[in-house]
Amino acid sequence: MSFPLKSTYQPLTSNSALALVRRLQLFEESAALTCCEIGNANLNHVFQIIDTKSQEGVIIKQAIPYSTAFGKNWSLTLKRSTIESHSLLINATNVHQLVPKVFYSDETLAVTVMEDLSRLQILRTGLIEGKSFPLLSEHIGMYLARTLFYTSDFALEPKRKKELVQKFTNPELCKITEDLVFTDPFFDSATNEYEEGLQKDVELIWGNQSLKLEVAKLKYKYLTQAEALLHGDLHTGNIFASATETKVISPEFAFFGPIGFDIGQFIGNLLLNAISLEESKQEQLFDYIDQTWEVFSSTFTELWETDRIEFHSRIDCCLENLLEQTFEDMIGFAGCELIRRTIGLAHVLDLDGISSKYKRLQAKRHALALGTQLINNRTIIKDTQQLRNYFTNTLSYSCEHHA
Repeated sequence: MSFPLKSTYQPLTSNSALALVRRLQLFEESAALTCCEIGNANLNHVFQIIDTKSQEGVIIKQAIPYSTAFGKNWSLTLKRSTIESHSLLINATNVHQLVPKVFYSDETLAVTVMEDLSRLQILRTGLIEGKSFPLLSEHIGMYLARTLFYTSDFALEPKRKKELVQKFTNPELCKITEDLVFTDPFFDSATNEYEEGLQKDVELIWGNQSLKLEVAKLKYKYLTQAEALLHGDLHTGNIFASATETKVISPEFAFFGPIGFDIGQFIGNLLLNAISLEESKQEQLFDYIDQTWEVFSSTFTELWETDRIEFHSRIDCCLENLLEQTFEDMIGFAGCELIRRTIGLAHVLDLDGISSKYKRLQAKRHALALGTQLINNRTIIKDTQQLRNYFTNTLSYSCEHHA
């Protein structure tokens, strides 16, 4: 909910964050509140405010006008805070149990006040620790199917869809994805970061013209296919989870793009975690991948049968063709995610946290080889079992060629 409070933008402090919460009357007047800033503040200030008696809390997230990941000269629009809160509110109409509750938003302050999820764990951390999340695939598959279907042309009248596309135009954050996912890792860019031992592997990617052509095709889809409202940054660091709950957070990269993109990013990050594990521990990650696609495709199919608009009911095989194309795109986008998380600017702890240098380099070579194969062969891979086969084959290849 948004309230018309008079405000001007200024960075919040612990004291002003507490004052805001008290002004909004989110706690009893007598509550003893504590406030601490959490997170690394690369894109946002994040404050956790807790009532010390009840232990109930809220999170205040405030966008900052630059990214410290790239230096203060990389300016960013504060509009992304409004995009995030609006995305959470839209998704709450379809998957309220899978997103944090929004209590308040302020466009001028670039602030969103939302549910405190500290009872849960960041999914990436839990996967690295080897924990099991038995409902993860069911929840994420449902989240993807419902959020993507209900914001697509299959469920929205054209006028409403175009209004939403305009509302979620997000050029500044899309530019980050365009550069860091689809461009910089495939060229000798100053933003790339990788270990010296990967130099030959990186140069092979930079010199692979056929690979770069396929990446350009995927980037073109990202740029032009406004199929549905995406999360835009759906990796395992943007999901809170436990054995019984799953919450998708931080959709500040939200925009209308290709349906396969969110799914591909999620699957790509599961593959990165699988690559970091010993073979005996990988099966659970493959099961997550299998089940996520199964739940997504079956739920999307059910929604298609019950809630699609009348035009699409007249076209034979339309759904089958859509799911085939979505799977193909998913595989390609997952491949891009593997490569960019290995040699691009934003790495993942799944790989970087491997203590043995030899094993870490082998894992990263595996990620690069698998990413390349997924991008190049996305039209050939038709199911998740074939995806598993490529995973195994590229592991053997990367080990044989760097023994």
